Amino acid sequence: MPAYVVGHKVPDSDSIVGAIALSYLKNQIGEETLPARLGEPSPETQFILDKFGFEAPMLKMNYAGESLYIVDHSDIALAPDDIAQATILGIVDHHKLGDLTSDTPLECWIRPVGCSNTVIKMMYDFHNVEIPKNIAGMMMCAILSDTVIFKSPTCTTADIRCVEILAEIAGIEDFKALGMEMFKVKSAVLNTPMRDLVMRDFKNFNMNGTKIGIGQLEVIDLAIFDQMKPDLEADIAKLRKEEGQHSVLLLLTDIMKEGSELLVNSDDLAIIEQAFAKTTDAKVWLEGVLSRKKQVVPPLEKVFA
Repeated sequence: MPAYVVGHKVPDSDSIVGAIALSYLKNQIGEETLPARLGEPSPETQFILDKFGFEAPMLKMNYAGESLYIVDHSDIALAPDDIAQATILGIVDHHKLGDLTSDTPLECWIRPVGCSNTVIKMMYDFHNVEIPKNIAGMMMCAILSDTVIFKSPTCTTADIRCVEILAEIAGIEDFKALGMEMFKVKSAVLNTPMRDLVMRDFKNFNMNGTKIGIGQLEVIDLAIFDQMKPDLEADIAKLRKEEGQHSVLLLLTDIMKEGSELLVNSDDLAIIEQAFAKTTDAKVWLEGVLSRKKQVVPPLEKVFA
């Protein structure tokens, strides 16, 4: 029986591409695996899959009694709902260590880099496995996405070097141009239901027993949201009531201006203001903030500690 490789709920490009790339590697070294996903691909992810000729991994929500590798997270809140009834064989991630546990020893590749696919590239090197041209192209795109084409503070020299090598394998001469093409697809938000936008890249976090939801929309021109902000604010308020979070935050990130407008709906707005040392009125501009992982989650965790 094959094991599965799966990323987090509401999967982004790193999660879905990582599942495909890691599953291929495991199969090459004699471990039978299948890639899977916990949600629908975003427009950006579908663009990547289409460009390199891949179907999305199977949609599989239940893993009780199964064995699996976890990609791009190590948090219970982001894992399959029945993860406690599954056997975790390994974790490949680039975030802080979360609260997933295992009854048996497991393989862990967790590195402080900008993308899980950078870690997976290191795994290919370790096992001396050649990366197929189309998988290399997808991995390159995932790294460009997660590092915001190297603008994110999470980006490292390892991410940049991996993109250069993967671009060479994939035969892509101008990878930054392809990155901008991806972000243009990501910026296509008009005529999309508000809930779909809010949930496009959304994660729930357990911060010392407090449930916080944080979404992010990355675009090349924040003006696209000018007429949509009231509807987005209304939907995050509705989402918070539906799911019982203490707070729901939505980052509207302008990758060209290199900053984010933060929309907030909260039980206690003052504590959110404390985290960012700014007065909000339910929204605030955060200069230089591009990374949820490095610039938004840590200050929130500090005030909820």
